[in-house]
Amino acid sequence: MAEQIMNSGWRKWVESVGDQTVFLGRFFRNTFSGGFEWSEFVRQCYEIGYRSIMLVGITSFIMGLVLILQLRPTLVDFGAESMLPHTLSVAVVREIGPVITAIICAGKIASSIGAELGSMNVTEQIDAMEVSGANPVQYLVVTRILATSLMVPLLAMIGDLISLIGGYVALNIMDDIAFNLYFTKCVSALDFTDYLPALIKTVFFGFAIGFVGCYKGFTSNKGTESVGVAANSAVVTASLWIFFIDMLAVQITNLLFY
Repeated sequence: MAEQIMNSGWRKWVESVGDQTVFLGRFFRNTFSGGFEWSEFVRQCYEIGYRSIMLVGITSFIMGLVLILQLRPTLVDFGAESMLPHTLSVAVVREIGPVITAIICAGKIASSIGAELGSMNVTEQIDAMEVSGANPVQYLVVTRILATSLMVPLLAMIGDLISLIGGYVALNIMDDIAFNLYFTKCVSALDFTDYLPALIKTVFFGFAIGFVGCYKGFTSNKGTESVGVAANSAVVTASLWIFFIDMLAVQITNLLFY
């Protein structure tokens, strides 16, 4: 019985990987075909990017403020209080900023895409688009995945800047440091090898968020409960992919630059 359950689990996993590979192929095939939906792409960029700035900004500000308040006692004990801006900027730009922003976007964007496409699938709107001659993959999937791939890196950069501002506010709660001096120290601690890997991996984060949300919604079952399942599954799967991609990115960065 246990062996049958294990074999069934492996079979479902292999089928899922195969379905996702086919779905990925459909995405690339429709991306490079004619008739790109620019208006829908711009609308998705607005929905995904602009409507997420407030949430990303508040979270990033608090994150920068808390990191400084947590790091300060330890660095003061070692007489390295002046290294607080350096430490914060490296930690935020390299790792914490991109990952936290991606996790926020996975919770907000992947779930909304999964729920939206899942509800369209349940109400047979996707089938109606195919019957009417429209291309649902090009209109619904390509635009959303490309929008997340573009907007998540931009949100991450905005979040990094706001985190540094939060750190500046936290430093001035305990001490007094000039704004120009603080940001000069933050920028001087960073190198090209800090910016580029962080930017590249946020593109993959955005792609994973958009792809998972679209796949879960587009391939959901016809029952009404499948909408909630698609949204929940999209968040969980996208979050796991973010951590997996981050792990690979760190290993590749260490091999190439350090």
